[in-house]
Amino acid sequence: MSFLKAESIQILAIKEFRLFVLARFFLTLAIQMQFATISLQIYYEYTKEELALGMIGLAEAIPFIIASFFSGHLADLLPRKRIILTAIFFLFSGALVLYFNSEPVFSFLKSLGMFALFAIVFIFGIIRSFLASTMHPYMSQIVPRSMYTHSATWNSTVWHIGSILGPVLAGIIYAMNHQFNANICHALEVILFAFAFVFIAFIGNKGVPGNKDAKESVVDSMKVGLRFVFKNKMVLSALSLDLFAVLFGGAVALIPAFTDKILHLGPEAYGLLRTAPAVGAVIMALIMVVRPPSKKAGIALLWSVAAFGLFTILFAISTNYWIAFVCLACTGAFDNVSVIVRHTILQLSTPDNMRGRVSAINSVFIGSSNEIGAFESGATAKLFGLVPSIILGGVLTIATVLGVNKLNPKLKKLDLTKL
Repeated sequence: MSFLKAESIQILAIKEFRLFVLARFFLTLAIQMQFATISLQIYYEYTKEELALGMIGLAEAIPFIIASFFSGHLADLLPRKRIILTAIFFLFSGALVLYFNSEPVFSFLKSLGMFALFAIVFIFGIIRSFLASTMHPYMSQIVPRSMYTHSATWNSTVWHIGSILGPVLAGIIYAMNHQFNANICHALEVILFAFAFVFIAFIGNKGVPGNKDAKESVVDSMKVGLRFVFKNKMVLSALSLDLFAVLFGGAVALIPAFTDKILHLGPEAYGLLRTAPAVGAVIMALIMVVRPPSKKAGIALLWSVAAFGLFTILFAISTNYWIAFVCLACTGAFDNVSVIVRHTILQLSTPDNMRGRVSAINSVFIGSSNEIGAFESGATAKLFGLVPSIILGGVLTIATVLGVNKLNPKLKKLDLTKL
């Protein structure tokens, strides 16, 4: 416990990091609640189709990928705090639009049906690409290098706590009194985005991150970032593992359909089940606060992704609500190991004046693959059935671990203390 006091808790003595963590929490809570609500609206109010749930992910992934290259360029060129505040302001404005759209008194977009929701998701994909390119690099400007592993652990912890509470609140409020209450959900999101904005605003300005040439084109700028990633085998291996794990193991996107068609339960049950991966992730994060995966990070990374695939398969074949909950919690726990290892590798290996571009590439690998994985899950569920599609994802995840291990056998020896 002395290690916990001296190292893991010490980082919270940094005022600006505390403000960043609070902003991260409220921002995550708002975003997770927002997308859970939109998923519930589209599934229960419009379609009752798995493919529609997958299309939500695709509607965000396409603009996210396209905008990420430009956002990474700007994140190494402009003050990152300014980019984050601008992005949160647009998310705040979008939440207002969602509120008015779902409020029966207004509903000025109601005639467009679910297409209005997809349009908003598309716009949010662009906005969130800027957040993805700047949040982790900005955090690296706030904390000293010696605390990067602990900052990644705390950042992951608060992200997952927000991920737990967001869908739970959305599920409970949405199904309250046997009515659809999307307007209340979106009103709360407006308030949460406002809190996130205020906490980031109180962090001191960190200035422009490096001496990057302002005349450098976006294409040339991103080529530099891509070359860095593809020449660093450890970075590439970590990104590849996470990429294919979230791409193939996108069971989370199908939880509304799984809750309805396999477990035969309603939206309120969805909220709790949707948070199961985050519950597991928080438990694992608390373990890693005390015992961070530093010296044996490579072995931990490979085994955790394999376990993620295994518990995805077990979730698919479960017919009991609490067994399904435990399986999903385990996927979140093991996924969090790979998340923390990956972010630590990126923080330790990347020069500060390249963090924005590398973070953008990481976002394309990981952030967009969540949404594309959601589409893949929805499409395969449409073609092969709900349960077989989830099983297939778990099998392919385990196959990816075997492939990466064969292509880069040195990954097993990865020691974060030597980077």
